[in-house]
Amino acid sequence: MRFEPAEMSATARVLSTLQVLQDRPGVTAAELSRRLGVTERATRRHIAILREAGIPVLSTRGPYGGYRLGRGAALAPVVFTEAEALSLVMAVIDSHPSAAAVTSDDDAVGSALDKVVRALPRAAGREAAALREHACATPDRHPSRPDPATTSALVAASAGRRQVRITYVSESGSTWPDVADPWAVVVRHSRWYLLCRSHRADAVRTYRIDRIREVVELEEPFEPPPGLDPVSSLEEHLGVGWEFATRVVIEASVEEAQRWVHPAMGALTRHTHGCVLVGSTSNPAMYAREWLARIPLPFRVEGGAELVGTTRTLAVQLSAAVAPPAPAGEDLS
Repeated sequence: MRFEPAEMSATARVLSTLQVLQDRPGVTAAELSRRLGVTERATRRHIAILREAGIPVLSTRGPYGGYRLGRGAALAPVVFTEAEALSLVMAVIDSHPSAAAVTSDDDAVGSALDKVVRALPRAAGREAAALREHACATPDRHPSRPDPATTSALVAASAGRRQVRITYVSESGSTWPDVADPWAVVVRHSRWYLLCRSHRADAVRTYRIDRIREVVELEEPFEPPPGLDPVSSLEEHLGVGWEFATRVVIEASVEEAQRWVHPAMGALTRHTHGCVLVGSTSNPAMYAREWLARIPLPFRVEGGAELVGTTRTLAVQLSAAVAPPAPAGEDLS
């Protein structure tokens, strides 16, 4: 944010000081005075005025010290440019299609967007409101948004490096408790995951947060693996640890099969007849109908029993759908 010191009144400088503290926690008196075009003595006077107004401004001495706002600070209104306002509305509608419509009291995202649009300056607010009113969003057929409180609890435990006790419900309806080291919360294709070490399985697991029913932070600390890359680790373990095993032989090279197989389906390795896909799933029907059926390569399902049965049923249905027509004149009643 840029200021024009020559045009500022004393009140404007105090408000600008508050804005800088909001934008740059830990800012030094020297940097504040440079940005506002005043002496360090004047900067300290502005800080004193903010404190007198009841705004908690904390200061830390030393080479890494500076000023920051304390908890409970009443911040100045956030000012968006028109481009920022439109980008924010577009991002909300893209990730939460129902926010494009008139909201109900129980739609927290839509309600929050209402408040943001109303608080915008007139020009930006007018453009943002028009965008929201006239942009159409296709309803999400498979919404999987996690509970904000659950997500926040997991993030807090991850940041504090404290173990958690959770209750998980799989897609098939199975429920189990677990104690986990919450390494990271990762968002992948609009779905929120907890990447963790499961004490129940003594292995890495990727739990969908929208299926976590309870979170209790424990006192026991944990240390994540050194050099952990949460995104790469999530991709590697998405197809691991679910109730039903899967094994599919694909008559193609690993490189060719990788174009059609995503990490949640399992791991690809070389095989005498091409490559083999080994993983697990909590929903064999989805695995067969939505994932395997779209692979345009010859493949054979070898396991597990649930996936074999589901695939066999699907094959019968598809075969019946393209059965040859009855001879002309034959009574079909």
